[in-house]
Amino acid sequence: MAERIQWGILGNATIARVCVIPAIQNSRNGAVWALGTRSPSLAEEVAGRNRIARVYDSYQAVLADPEVHAVYIPLPNQLHHPWALRALGAGKHVLCEKPLACTAREAEEMAAAARAAGLLLMEALMYRFHPRSRRIWEMVTEGAIGTPRLVRSTFCYPMAEEVLRKGENFRLRPETGGGALLDVGCYSVSVSRWLLGGEPTQVQAQAVYRGTGVDLHLVGTLRFRGEALAVVEASFISALQQTYTVVGSEAAIELPHNAFIPWEKAATFTMRGKSEEAGREQVIPGVDEYRLMVEHFADAVSGKDALVVSPEESVRTMRVLDALAEAARTGRTVPVGNKSCILSS
Repeated sequence: MAERIQWGILGNATIARVCVIPAIQNSRNGAVWALGTRSPSLAEEVAGRNRIARVYDSYQAVLADPEVHAVYIPLPNQLHHPWALRALGAGKHVLCEKPLACTAREAEEMAAAARAAGLLLMEALMYRFHPRSRRIWEMVTEGAIGTPRLVRSTFCYPMAEEVLRKGENFRLRPETGGGALLDVGCYSVSVSRWLLGGEPTQVQAQAVYRGTGVDLHLVGTLRFRGEALAVVEASFISALQQTYTVVGSEAAIELPHNAFIPWEKAATFTMRGKSEEAGREQVIPGVDEYRLMVEHFADAVSGKDALVVSPEESVRTMRVLDALAEAARTGRTVPVGNKSCILSS
């Protein structure tokens, strides 16, 4: 495999244009070679600005290009599963936007296909690569806050009322994998599992539904083995909230409202002792976490590193998301299934 990975992008989505394509072009070990879009004329400016060699009028053409080593999939949620399978079938490594799939079953099939093909599949959880996130995880695992007891995590933002009323946005349509839980609740479930170092055994949830029937506003609770709990919040109808707190027996770590996306600004967090009202702020220099993510993935493709976020890790997050969705719909406490014939085969 070449030292510099050549990427193909499936779709001209905002997250690709604003974050991931520039990150790849600024990376030390990758370059965007091809962009597939249903509207090539609309992608000309993006391709020119980012020095992309080829623009195709279909996603399949990107997969057929022998110069493409890996693809990034920023498509709507319901397209993650089929296009990841097609990409893996074409011999391409896959970096896929969050959530990895619409259901755990889909995610299991994607993970199994990657394993069978000997290719890499990773969910694009960029926050895992920020030095602040890594530092907090190290502090928690090294016992700096004592025994972890609680994670409170929230990712909420307000959609325009006109957008909500029309219900045409893919995030508001059930057939495209819409809903606040899948769109942004995946971050909170991921960080809760990561910092508590295990899998929840059961969940409860309440949600607000409107119009198209997808969840606009959801709060869930996760019970882990031992005495650890987590609270996750996701919303399209509340003011911006983008933060998490991890509380231990001896201290707590609190983040401002840029916990998952601090952009390239200095990133802070506060460490507060168990009896302190005010804590000590720590500052991490700003970086591009998207660039760190794509560099890591390219290193893994080149055999220099193991994936930080494995497909199996993302499958486990999807199982929790499935359980939360069921709990919100039914009002019941729902156990989280952690076994799969696909993953254990």
